[in-house]
Amino acid sequence: MNGRALARESQGERHGMRKIIRRIEREAGVAGLSEVLSERISPTDLQSLLLEVYKRRAEQRSPRAVLSDYVSNRFTLPSRCDPAILLEWDRVAFSRLPEGFEAIELSPVSPLGSVSCTAPISQDWILTTIRNTEVVADPTSTLALECALRRRELIRSEPTNAAPVHLACSHRVVRTQRYKTPDALPHFRLFSLCSAGRNTGRLRFDVHAVAEHIRFYLKSVGAFLGPQVTLRVSIVDLSSNPRNDAIFGVLSETLSREFGKVAIGLEKAHTEKQYYNELQFRIHATPTGGRETELVEGGDTDWTQKLLNNAKERLVISGIGSERLCSIRELTH
Repeated sequence: MNGRALARESQGERHGMRKIIRRIEREAGVAGLSEVLSERISPTDLQSLLLEVYKRRAEQRSPRAVLSDYVSNRFTLPSRCDPAILLEWDRVAFSRLPEGFEAIELSPVSPLGSVSCTAPISQDWILTTIRNTEVVADPTSTLALECALRRRELIRSEPTNAAPVHLACSHRVVRTQRYKTPDALPHFRLFSLCSAGRNTGRLRFDVHAVAEHIRFYLKSVGAFLGPQVTLRVSIVDLSSNPRNDAIFGVLSETLSREFGKVAIGLEKAHTEKQYYNELQFRIHATPTGGRETELVEGGDTDWTQKLLNNAKERLVISGIGSERLCSIRELTH
């Protein structure tokens, strides 16, 4: 979905939410109730208030009602994916991480605003908790926080330190946005990479990190799915700088030589920027006789620039839908 469509959808949801809030304020007889709760009460006091509210609500519930909600709430039912296949994918992926990448296990929650403060995503699409946290909706946002923390320590000891930080994780996420596609899930597993470093000129860090990410996915997905699945890479030039044409062209040519059986194409962006700054990539898989499915998306972002208030910082993120990948594995094996 392009940036304008995201903005329109978010605006439409916010308009509907405002109507609901006005109705609640009328029925409660408290004008400006949402303003009072969000702006006049400290976060810790609001947390205490909501904890008491939900404690009372929980005390009024019956086991039968809980079971009914377990069935009807789209966020609570288990994944339909075979956990043994998911574990096998994680084993394959972690065993093929590029040199210098560290695997970490994320917390199920991250600070409030972890996604919406850096990326163009509405907080309405995040499962927010009453303890000033949110359930992880995008592992790369949390990995970016950890990368920023580690890069900050490096910069404190040496302001021009360019040592990169490379992290990887496998994590189940929850997203509250209602997607229109029938195969979209409210919770699913993502395998994600995140590379942070410092600008050394001519997009060197960005291009090198993107190449490392693409290599990882082609090797690990190829090993997991086998030769009966064809992979294709599209590298999208989001920049308006003609000097980047040659840089991205070299990237495409280098990867094409390394992965001769994989179609690797370079294209110009036809939509406005969303997450990414200069460069975006996608990896698609097509089983023999089947339809093409997008598995991987990644690119460069300005998240660590924002987190560290440092224009020299660079960040490349990427992720693959593990359950989507495993569904292809089940079809082909």
